[in-house]
Amino acid sequence: MLKNNPKDWSHHVTETSNALDLEPGIFTWDDPHKIALSLKHSADCSERRKAEPFASAMAMLNFYINRAGKHLSAPQREVLEKAKDELRVLYGKPRRGG
Repeated sequence: MLKNNPKDWSHHVTETSNALDLEPGIFTWDDPHKIALSLKHSADCSERRKAEPFASAMAMLNFYINRAGKHLSAPQREVLEKAKDELRVLYGKPRRGG
């Protein structure tokens, strides 16, 4: 059973998501393109996701960024924000603001 601590809950979701099988440590990597490629691969291969691959991959990335909140360092937040743009490119979606 999970504790009432939101950190425990978000860690549990990240580790046991029923939608995507993520590579260990994916959100700590320093290469936005590598993160996006891994998320794309996980989303494209998943048979358990409920949404389209792009939406599932972006949702998992946003979930991690939002749940990490103030505990996410500025440099790592920047890497993850860039990974969003890389993910958009990989799926042929328009970049933010464009």
